[in-house]
Parts: sequence; structure tokens; C-alpha cells
Amino acid sequence: MTTLIIGAAGNLGSQLKIAYADSAIIGWDRADFYFLDFNLLRQKLDELQPEQIINAVAYNAVDKCEEDEREAALAWKLNRDLPSLLADYCLQAQIPLLHYSTDYVFGGDGRLAGAYTETDKPQPLNIYGQTKLAGEKEIVRRALLGLKYYIVRTSKLFGPLGTSEHAKASFFDLMLKLSTDHTELKVVDAEVSSFTYTPDLASASKLLLDDKTARGIYHLTNSGSATWFQALQYFFDIAHIKTNLIAISADDCPRPAKRPMYSSLANTRRPQLRPWQDALLEYWHNKNK
Repeated sequence: MTTLIIGAAGNLGSQLKIAYADSAIIGWDRADFYFLDFNLLRQKLDELQPEQIINAVAYNAVDKCEEDEREAALAWKLNRDLPSLLADYCLQAQIPLLHYSTDYVFGGDGRLAGAYTETDKPQPLNIYGQTKLAGEKEIVRRALLGLKYYIVRTSKLFGPLGTSEHAKASFFDLMLKLSTDHTELKVVDAEVSSFTYTPDLASASKLLLDDKTARGIYHLTNSGSATWFQALQYFFDIAHIKTNLIAISADDCPRPAKRPMYSSLANTRRPQLRPWQDALLEYWHNKNK
């Protein structure tokens, strides 16, 4: 079976290629062609005729799209219009589509506990979350016509840097770099959610498709939840980094886009992934081999 991975050089896409190393895969990334040239994309899909598609492309500059209309327009194209086209192709070709979404589709109900399940009603607080929810709806709408789809919601990704020059360093890597020339760092002790190790997510995604499970929405994150401060405190402990961490509130760190104070995801439909602490420990050990 030929699997097409779109966004194959990004942080998650690079791990998906590793997970599919023993399979027939094709990887496309922005260096290959412009995905938002939908006529060209459709032509290339028709030529390739993949047997399943994994879409790891997303716009995720949460604050930029809140401030800049051009960035917002790009977010809508990447997060809603691209999944819509892919859903149309997969429906016509009668092949599965796996698409990634986010915990930021939640947060509007004000809850501070009780992880969101796959059937909870989304209420995004920012433009980014709205675009991702719109992408979900485009895919689900085609389910009525027979589309076999998997929407995987996840959050706070970390792991090895992708091979693309545009790949972004994770939160932990950014803080690690800052710690080299700062004696103290202020970190938001809020926004409780689930951290996700990209190698674990890639493996779980492959199993989701391989098991031929029922179509629908799935939550896949590492087990447990934490604030940014709590997670970084654990990371600096295992890395023996002496930089002093100062917990601050979300109000002390104003940003253009409103974030949910709680957006932990409950995985009720698939085997649980290991705790985020275990995954982060593995990541740190692998970085230092």
C-alpha cells in the first residue's frame, strides 16, 4: 500500500517517514511544490494515485494570524481549504485520509478540569482554533458521502527537529537554548494541556491506519497533563540545568491570541500512550547520545 505523507519534512512528518520506513511511502513537502496551488496539487495526486494520505501540513503561528489579515488568510487556506481538497480527492478515490487537528478547538467553555473527549463540543477561542475546526468540519461533512477519515487531535508537540529548513524548534528546545545565556527564565504556569512526543504520535498514527479502525475523531497525546512551567521544571531537572525558573500567570505574558486555560485531551478510543514524562526523558537521552 502506497502512503502519501504531505508535510513530510516537518517535525511530525519526519517522524511519520520513520514510522513508515518499512512501507511504500511518498513524502511531499513545500520544497517539492506549492501545496496551495490546488490545480497542481490535484494533478500530482491524480498522477501518483496513493492508497492512503496522511496530511501533516498545518498553519500554527497562533499569534501571527490573530494580528495580520494576510496571515489569517493563509491559516484558512492551509487549515481549512487544503484538507477540504484532500477530502474531495480521497472520497473520489475511495481511500483513507488521516488529518491532524488540535486541542485549541476547545477552551471556550471555561472548564479547568476534566479532559475533553472526542465527542465534546468544540468552542475555539482564537482564529487558529477556528481554522482548525473548520478543517475538521470540511472532512466530517464528506463522511456523509462515504469518506473514510481519521481526524487526530493532538497538542504541544515536541521531538526531533524535522529536516525542512522551515521546521520549528519545540518549546523544550527553545527553553534549552535560552538557558545557556540566562540565569533565570519566566514561564507561564497555566494553560494545562497534554504534551505529545512526535515519534509516539507517528507510531500511534500508523497503528490507527493499520488496524483499519472505525472512521472518526481520535485524541492522541502522551498520557498526563501539565502547565508550561511544570513541564519545563521536569525537563530542567532531568537535564540538570541550573537556570532558575520563575512561574508567572498568563496575564503576566500578554499575547495577541487568547489561549485556553485548560485543553487536556482524553483518549477514549485507542490504547493509551506512555506518560509525557517518560517520553521527554527518552527525548533528552537521545539528544545526548
